[in-house]
Amino acid sequence: MARLKNYVGGTWTEASAAADLAAVDPARGAEIARVPCSGAADVGRAVEAAAKAFPGWRRTPAGERVQVLFRLKALLEGARGELARTITEECGKTLAEAEAELRRGIENVEAACAIPTLMQGYNSEDIAPGIDETLIRQPLGVVAVIAPFNFPAMIPLWFLPYAIACGNAVVFKPSEKAPATAVALARLFESAGLPPGLLNIVHGSREAVDALLDHPDIRAVSFVGSSPVARHVYARGAAAGKRLQCQGGAKNVAVVLPDADLEMTAAILADSAFGCAGQRCLATSLAITVGDARGPVEDLLVREAGRRVVGSGLDPAVRMGPLISADSRARVEALIGSGLREGARAILDGRDTRIPGLEGGYFVRPTILADVPPDGTLARTEVFGPVLGLLRVRTIDEAIDLVNRSAFGNQACLFTTSGAAARRFRYEVQAGNVGINLGVAAPVASFPFSGWKGSFFGDLHGQGRDAVEFYTDKKVVIERWPSQWSRTF
Repeated sequence: MARLKNYVGGTWTEASAAADLAAVDPARGAEIARVPCSGAADVGRAVEAAAKAFPGWRRTPAGERVQVLFRLKALLEGARGELARTITEECGKTLAEAEAELRRGIENVEAACAIPTLMQGYNSEDIAPGIDETLIRQPLGVVAVIAPFNFPAMIPLWFLPYAIACGNAVVFKPSEKAPATAVALARLFESAGLPPGLLNIVHGSREAVDALLDHPDIRAVSFVGSSPVARHVYARGAAAGKRLQCQGGAKNVAVVLPDADLEMTAAILADSAFGCAGQRCLATSLAITVGDARGPVEDLLVREAGRRVVGSGLDPAVRMGPLISADSRARVEALIGSGLREGARAILDGRDTRIPGLEGGYFVRPTILADVPPDGTLARTEVFGPVLGLLRVRTIDEAIDLVNRSAFGNQACLFTTSGAAARRFRYEVQAGNVGINLGVAAPVASFPFSGWKGSFFGDLHGQGRDAVEFYTDKKVVIERWPSQWSRTF
């Protein structure tokens, strides 16, 4: 298969590293590309190109910089079908899910077009007699973006438009498991008129990540991935003096009260748990039923899960695709086994799935385990697969306590018709994204994608105003112009 090239200074170039990895279509288990394992030398060349391009871009007015994004939005809209197919082929999700991902990414391009306003500073006249003070925002310089496989278009678009519109140059390392979408995005930025060197792509794995974290000319790093890797990126990058935003993993919980619309709740929970084969950081992984909600919810979830056709995401009839790799499938199936050994009861068991004609694919059907021990492995571990655990408690107090005992804090959702219960839940629950009668509480582009506890390392999140704060430095200017220095012209 073709060996991918890095994109450095506006040119597609061979990586110096001899080693490479296979990118695989997870529905077929077939290799679709070779991904070079770029190292420090390759990263160094990309950073050098970015540093060279930065001064001219920094001096380009913000209103001119965002013209690239206006053109990019139009190009993304025109290429949605082709891009969705690329996403599906390399990460397995359905075409409908891929198109939805692109829509959320395009929203961020639109939001970043407001940089001329969002990047404005502020001032105070006469802080003392004849002295004025002004705050201005200036770009950082060279920044890095490290993205995961599960949203190969949306997550880069959480970061790239804001970083570039704020006046920075970027070195982007896409996931080695889903690199083709990044290549397509780079070509679209190029077609939109982005000057060479402002977006550079370095393919690779851990060696490339560590080289980015260690490089002295990289000012800031944006990362999305598992919590252990997020912690590593945060610690190593902080030790090198960098600004970091590191989105980690999750164990998202949905609480169902007896007064909820249970038909609607079950449909929403199934979409949240099994959409994208559970491979998203906002997937519901545990559902806690309160009181009498348990029996009806179990039956309705089984019905909803059974309606999901599993197979290749390229098939319009399919509603759930494969996991990303054989290792991922083995891990998910092992966690299902751990849950059963710890006392959970299998309502649906999706292990050992084989799809006719796709025997090489990495499939696990929707799985529902009831009576999951609240302190067991399955209740505490991010599965990142189509597995929903069910727990039962007597009161909302117990439910909130269970949510808050988690080491993660990405998302928590409540299903109810009680405004008082909803207000209490959103007030007390320890999670950065809260949904009320929603299964995927994904913030729109003008709001930050929040995350608490072990789900996020840093201070400023992706998207919206947080992105502008992250990609700019604040400079305070204090001026005095004594009247005796004035002249008449």
